[in-house]
Amino acid sequence: MALSTIAALITDPVAMFETAIACEVFGLDRTDDGVPPFTFMMCGETAGVPVPTTSGGALTPTHQWQDALDADLVVMPAGGVRDTYPEELLDVIRGAHARGATILSICTGAFILGETGLLDGLTAVTHWRYAESFAKRFPKTTVSMDVLYLDHGQIVTGAGTAAGIDAVLHLVRRELGSTVATRIARRMVVPPQRDGGQRQYVEAPLPEVDCESMQPVLNHITENLDAPHTVPDLARLAMMSERTFARRFVAETGTTPHKWLVQQRVLRARELLESTDLPVESVASHSGFGSAALLRTHFQTVVGTSPQRYRREFSRR
Repeated sequence: MALSTIAALITDPVAMFETAIACEVFGLDRTDDGVPPFTFMMCGETAGVPVPTTSGGALTPTHQWQDALDADLVVMPAGGVRDTYPEELLDVIRGAHARGATILSICTGAFILGETGLLDGLTAVTHWRYAESFAKRFPKTTVSMDVLYLDHGQIVTGAGTAAGIDAVLHLVRRELGSTVATRIARRMVVPPQRDGGQRQYVEAPLPEVDCESMQPVLNHITENLDAPHTVPDLARLAMMSERTFARRFVAETGTTPHKWLVQQRVLRARELLESTDLPVESVASHSGFGSAALLRTHFQTVVGTSPQRYRREFSRR
């Protein structure tokens, strides 16, 4: 699909943070940083009429719901969960989907998407606090707690709150490539790609740790992706025991050191495939995989395609 026109549909009451994710990614001009221009619309039932937020204050939409029918991406931010939603809103979402738009829900925005019937037969994510009520309300949809977002092509659901950032950046990466997604993430000062799911955030006692943040270790890894990294070596760098290091790493990143390292190496490989003409063997070496065969294996697992096909699709877009 194209990713040029984006519409965020807001309802009473709307969650400000989740709406701001779409505004931040698509509403700012970052063409000076090589990010393509977007047309961003905040759409409400009536343009110009303030919509109350869940945290106080109000957001004033510049467009009405109907304007989203021609958007490439329709975003359903979180909001207060309601027993019913306006049929006009649901019809707009169904209509945009029928015209080929991608529909993204963030957090409790999944409830609105569920009411359209577009999630029937699919697996979806929402905020972990609402997962049980969502499952009861929409028995034709399977609820997952194991991922930050789920991509079914035209339908993408993001989990609770900040996971909306992951879902939106995933869509940017999917449609515009890793380089553009990384540039936006860098400007937002967030990781371009995270692992893990919501289970790490379900209410439970936080582990007691008396060590410093993992950030220096993560920086060391990303600055030296082409070097070998083992848990014993990284634990020594962090001045921790291997067991403490592994526990703290999962607590901070939501995944294991090995999985995180693979993700970062794949991300580096994506950037090199997009921006250089290096042979795949050289890309594998620069990204730390060591061989083209190993790169292909991990790239296929993480990205869902081969390095060669990815380069043909995204090289110097």
